[in-house]
Amino acid sequence: MGKGYSLGIGPKMKKAVILLFWLAIWQICALAVGNKIVFVGPAETAAAFFMNMQDSDFIRIILLSFGRIGLGFCLAFFAGAVLGLAGYRFKLVGELAEPIMQLLKAVPVASFVVLLLIWWGSSRLSVAVSFLIVFPNVYINVLGGLAGTDRKLLEMAKVFRMSFKNRMLYIYRPAMKPFMDSCLKISLSMSWKSGVAAEVIGTPDYSIGERLYMSKIYLDTAGLFAWTAAIILLSFLFEKLGLWIWQAFCSWEPQIEKKASEGRVTPRRVTAAAAQDILIEGLEKSYNGRPVLQEVSRHIKAGSCCGIMAPSGEGKTTLLRILAGIEKADKGRLTGMGHAAMVFQEDRLCETFSALKNTAMVCGSEQEARRELEKLLPKEAIDLAGCRLSGGMRRRVAFLRAVMAESEVLLLDEPFNGLDDANRDRAIAYLLQNRRGRTIVMATHEGKDIEKTGGSLWRLE
Repeated sequence: MGKGYSLGIGPKMKKAVILLFWLAIWQICALAVGNKIVFVGPAETAAAFFMNMQDSDFIRIILLSFGRIGLGFCLAFFAGAVLGLAGYRFKLVGELAEPIMQLLKAVPVASFVVLLLIWWGSSRLSVAVSFLIVFPNVYINVLGGLAGTDRKLLEMAKVFRMSFKNRMLYIYRPAMKPFMDSCLKISLSMSWKSGVAAEVIGTPDYSIGERLYMSKIYLDTAGLFAWTAAIILLSFLFEKLGLWIWQAFCSWEPQIEKKASEGRVTPRRVTAAAAQDILIEGLEKSYNGRPVLQEVSRHIKAGSCCGIMAPSGEGKTTLLRILAGIEKADKGRLTGMGHAAMVFQEDRLCETFSALKNTAMVCGSEQEARRELEKLLPKEAIDLAGCRLSGGMRRRVAFLRAVMAESEVLLLDEPFNGLDDANRDRAIAYLLQNRRGRTIVMATHEGKDIEKTGGSLWRLE
């Protein structure tokens, strides 16, 4: 019951059988009508198609139509992406663009065609129409993808001072992918259909639209069906090509090169001489009227290790976020904070990229990242995507990413959470070996972690 009837054949053969079934229905309908001016079958259509292919202008017609519509789509894609990025970055740009996008979505294609035919003539009509159909779709989906980007990953990128290129490739690109997948599947076919419709009205020389119009004038139904078949085939190829390029871009992982600033600065050049005493004076912070930090003051000496202990919810993470520059205190003063690297309370990994990429995108060198990861992770885990790592592995990657980053201060928010005793001891030993004179501020529930690092204990009250 409920299983239905199966043909008992493979998926590809099943599709072929279904196609043959509908071709047979098509041919039967043509025979039933019995009038080749009104309706033709697949045999006549195929004959007309191959006759068209023998025309010396066939390739020229196909290439010019494909080029016009493809140009309109490409211009719309890049313009929509750039304006979407600008609208995300600058609120005023988004507000100014919103009514234009609504107008472009609401105005019928026929209105665009007639107006553009008056303004520009027929030669560029399909380019313009394809552009206007695709442009708002790309803009809206780029803006939606950027707005939906994980805020925690953006905070991570801010703390580690990730380059614009790395933010786009490893944070924004995965966030935009589901939006753009849907957008491209719709826009690629829409641009082709609207572009050909514009050609039918404008009838530019050497275009598919012109041939469709001529078939209609001469009552050449077989030719009309043949050019329609060509449109369907080209639309299919156009969509496949566009999606293939997009998927190739989404799976592209360029080699991360060593950072270059002040010559060839590497994370290993940071020393205690770069650090300063951190002075915290009367910091206060409240959320929705509930005080989290009240009159917090502390003098943290350069190159020292300070361990913050307090019950959960008593402000440890908030204080570290203020020190990192992610949040601002309501009152008080903070001086002496240099560049900071941070282990967040959450791992904050780019889930679709490997442990190696997650580390290298911050430290700037895949070779160095691999060498250091081998000290804390099994070799086979280094190239696994973040979403495939165990909780303990993810924590070690987040920890090592912070320790390897170029910084004067290390902010560690429960950095060993979720690690067993053996891996906890290995991580602490790695921290001590790679401390490089930096100031460490660590929030933890385990006083023994502070003792092992040789730090002083600060009970936050």
